[in-house]
Amino acid sequence: MIRSMTAFARKDVQDGQGTLTCEIRTVNHRYLEPSFRLPEALRELENPFREELRKQLKRGKVDVSIRLQSAEAGVPGFEINEDIAKAVNEAANHVNRILDNPAHINALDILRWPGVLSVPEQDYSSVKEAALKLFKDTVEDLAVVREREGERLRPLFEDRLTQMRALVMTIREGMPGLLKAQEEHLRERFQKAKVELDPERVAQEMVMLAQKSDVAEELDRLDAHISEVTDTLKREEAIGRRLDFLMQELNREANTLSSKSIDAGVTRAAVDLKVLIEQVREQVQNIE
Repeated sequence: MIRSMTAFARKDVQDGQGTLTCEIRTVNHRYLEPSFRLPEALRELENPFREELRKQLKRGKVDVSIRLQSAEAGVPGFEINEDIAKAVNEAANHVNRILDNPAHINALDILRWPGVLSVPEQDYSSVKEAALKLFKDTVEDLAVVREREGERLRPLFEDRLTQMRALVMTIREGMPGLLKAQEEHLRERFQKAKVELDPERVAQEMVMLAQKSDVAEELDRLDAHISEVTDTLKREEAIGRRLDFLMQELNREANTLSSKSIDAGVTRAAVDLKVLIEQVREQVQNIE
């Protein structure tokens, strides 16, 4: 399964205390790196959210945003602890009576005293339960989008792999003819130089040329790597890192093939191979 690391998912849910909205964006990254923007009431859910992400995703930079729009209009009510307020007022009046120049105490001074004014705590248990389910559903939607986006790349991969196989086959089939042509060219050079053709000398030169231009091992490895990429694309697990490694190996063999080239046609084929490998590698950077 090919899964892209670039995706977006958004879901809403209505709760008795308001509307919850969850948005998740992901882009490519070497590891799984989540970041969260949560309302204070849901801050304690960050660890469960991380666990849920690890179940569904393996790599990618993940930005999670959850918003809670309260259904209640206006500002929340306050609670005043009258006992503490009275005690503070009595204490202030008592101190004022024993001072020569007492300071006036007003209502705001009393309200600022710790414990006098408080905001009643709200019960967010139902919101937290709704948020956990909403997040799980959004992550599942995100995983579906990543799979859908990744599968759209499959035709590109298959087309480039087919072209790579064709180039490797063309080079392999042409090598005997190239070596024969090089032998004829060597003989012509000896004849033009009016050098007596020593069969043993010609054989030695051809052995050296064949050793220098032997690309059979590189072609075999290219075929093996291309087959491995094809098999990897069929796996159900995260395949991005494996594909990235295989692209490096393919590029290494293509470079060696180019360096051993004894013909302009082989050089062009090696360059075409590297172009195809780079096209695949660029897309692989976004695969989970």
